[in-house]
Amino acid sequence: MPGKSPYAGLSERSFWSSAVASQSATHLPGVYVKKFALGEGARIAAAGSCFAQHIVRQLRIRNFNVVDVEPPPPGIEGATARRFGYLTYSARYGNIYTARQLVQLIEEATGVWQPVDWVWERNGRFFDALRPSVEPEGLSTQDLVRAHRDQHLAAVREMIKSTDVFVFTLGLTEAWMHRASGTVYPTAPGTVAGSFNKDFSFINFSTAEVVRDLYRARALLQAANPSLRMILTVSPVPLTATATDDHVLLASSYSKAVLRAAAGELAQKADVDYFPSYEIITGPQARGQFFDENLRTVRAEGVAVVMSHFFAQHAELQPAGRAAVTVPPASVDELMDDQCEDALLEMFGS
Repeated sequence: MPGKSPYAGLSERSFWSSAVASQSATHLPGVYVKKFALGEGARIAAAGSCFAQHIVRQLRIRNFNVVDVEPPPPGIEGATARRFGYLTYSARYGNIYTARQLVQLIEEATGVWQPVDWVWERNGRFFDALRPSVEPEGLSTQDLVRAHRDQHLAAVREMIKSTDVFVFTLGLTEAWMHRASGTVYPTAPGTVAGSFNKDFSFINFSTAEVVRDLYRARALLQAANPSLRMILTVSPVPLTATATDDHVLLASSYSKAVLRAAAGELAQKADVDYFPSYEIITGPQARGQFFDENLRTVRAEGVAVVMSHFFAQHAELQPAGRAAVTVPPASVDELMDDQCEDALLEMFGS
C-alpha cells in the first residue's frame, strides 16, 4: 500500500479548486498572509511604477502614517499638486519603473554614484531626466534643475532614515540607458524631453539582473536604516509598448514573469514580504473584469479589491479610533494621466 501523500492534510489554500475556482474575484481567502506585523503607527514609504500611486492614495485616505518628505507648498493641493509630483509618493521622485532606477536613486542619495547626462532640454526648457514628470513644463535653466535635484536627494535621505517599511511596486524590465555610464532613465530620450541618439541604448533586464538590483537596494536601505523592512509587489498593468522585436503581449508576459520571479526570490528573506496585487488583478479568477476596455487600465474597483486584501492582513495599521474610509469610485486615469510617462508611448503607435 502506498504511503501517505505529502499533499494529504494541506489547507484549502493549497488546492486550486478550493482556493481559486470556487472563490469570487473579490475575495480570495488566504491569497495574502502577512509575513510580519508592521505595528500601529508604522511609518510607510512607497515608490514604484504608476500602480504604486494607488497604494499610496489608499493609505492616505485611511489616515495611515505615510512618510512624505516633500509635501506641496502652501496653496498647492489636489490635482495641481499631483501634476507636479506632490502627494503621489513619499518623495517627488516620480515613477520608478525598474529596480535599476531604485538602486540609482538610493546610491545617488547616499553619495556612492552620480548620474550622467540627466538634464534634458525641450523648447528652451530644462528637465530632470531621472524624474521628468515632476516639472511638466520644465525649468528655465540647467542650474535650477541641479539645485532642485540636490534638494530632492536630501529629502530622499531623510525618507530612508525615517521609514519603518518600504513598499516598492515593480513595473517594467525594459528601459533606456546611457551607453557610456550605464545611467538608466524612466523614459526614452525624446518622449518627454531630450532627443534620441547613439549615446543611448535599449536594455531589457533579466531575472538575475533584477534580483541583483533588489538585493543591492535592500542592502543600501538597511545600511542607512538597519530596522527597515520591505514589501514588494508587481504592477498588474501591461506594457504600453515594447522596444523588443516581440509582440507586445509576449513582451509584457516576459516582463511580468521576470519581476514576479525576482520578487519571489527576495521574499524568501525574513525582512521582505510579497503582496500579490498582480495575481489578484490578472489571475483567472478575475476573468478580466478589473481591466478597462483597453485591457490595460485597472478599474477603481480592482484597486479597491487589491487593497482590501492588504488591509485585512494589516489591521494593526488602522489608527486607533478611526474606522476605515470607503473609497469613492474613481477612474485610475484620474491619478495617472499626467504621471505615467510610459502611457505617452501610445502617441507613437499607428
